[in-house]
Amino acid sequence: MTVTTHPAAPAATSAALADLAAAHGLTVSGARPSLPSYVRQLWGRRHFVTAYATARMHATYSTAKLGQVWHLVTPLLNAAVYYFIFGIVLDASHGVSDYIPFLITGVFVWDFIGSSINASTRAVHSNLGLVRALHFPRASLPLSTVAQLFQQLLVTMGALVLLLLALGQTPGPRWLLAAPALALMAVFCAGFAMVMARIGSKNPDVSQLMPFVLRTWMYSSGVMWSIDSMLKKDHLAHWVTVLLKTNPAAVYIDLMRYALIDGFDAHALPHHVWAIAAGWALLAGVGGFIYFWKAEEEYGRG
Repeated sequence: MTVTTHPAAPAATSAALADLAAAHGLTVSGARPSLPSYVRQLWGRRHFVTAYATARMHATYSTAKLGQVWHLVTPLLNAAVYYFIFGIVLDASHGVSDYIPFLITGVFVWDFIGSSINASTRAVHSNLGLVRALHFPRASLPLSTVAQLFQQLLVTMGALVLLLLALGQTPGPRWLLAAPALALMAVFCAGFAMVMARIGSKNPDVSQLMPFVLRTWMYSSGVMWSIDSMLKKDHLAHWVTVLLKTNPAAVYIDLMRYALIDGFDAHALPHHVWAIAAGWALLAGVGGFIYFWKAEEEYGRG
C-alpha cells in the first residue's frame, strides 16, 4: 500500500500549534523581545543590577586584609609607578603645570574606563550558569559590571578630591563640571561594555587580547603625558592630531582635568568638547545597547 504525504500537513500542524499557543498566552522560550519590551524588562531589573554590582564590589577584595582600601590603593600605586617612569625618567612632566594632579586624575579616570571595558568581555561568558538557568535581560550583566566599577570610581573620586586639595588645588565653580563629565563617561562605558560583552560571549579569547589593546589606548590617550605638549614637539599629520585629541578616553580625562585642576586651561581641550563627549556617549550608549539586544536570544547557547 502506498502512503501519500501531504506537504501542507506539517505547515497546517505548525499553524494549529501556533494558534493554540497564542490562545493560552504562550511564547517561544528565549525569544528576543521587542526593543521597547526589552527596555521595560531591563528597567524592571534595575534593583537586581545595583544589588548585584554592590555585592560584587564588596566581594572583590573580601579575602584581602585591607579589604575595600585596595579600591583606592591600586590607582595610587599605578600613579606612583607612572610618575617615576614618565614624570622623572622620561621627563613627561616638562611643560605640564601641576603634573602630579594631572597624572593622578588621568590614572583614576582611566582605571574606570579600562576596567569597565576589560571586565565586560567576560560579563556573559563567565556567568553562563546564570544565563542558562534564569530568564532575565542579559544586558543586566555588563551593566552591573559597569555599575560596580562606577561605584568604586565614586569612592576613589572622593579620595582624589582630598588629594587634590592637599596638593594645592582650589575648589571653584568648575568643579561642578565633574558631575556631567562623569555621567557622560559612564554612559559611554556602559554602551562599550555591551558591545564587548556580546563579542566576548562568542569569542572568549578576546579577554586575553584586551589588555594589550587597552594598554595601547591608554598610552595614546594622554594619561601620563600631555597630548598638547607632545604635539608641540612632534609635527604630526592633522588627522593624527584630531584622532588623539578627540578619542573618547582623552576627551573624558581632559574634561575631568579641566574641572578639577587649576592649571589645566580650556585651550587644552578640543573645540566643541562637550558636544564630542555627548556624541561619544550617545553613539556608544544607544548603539551598544541595540547591538547587544540583537543577539539576546543567542546568549548561553552553543
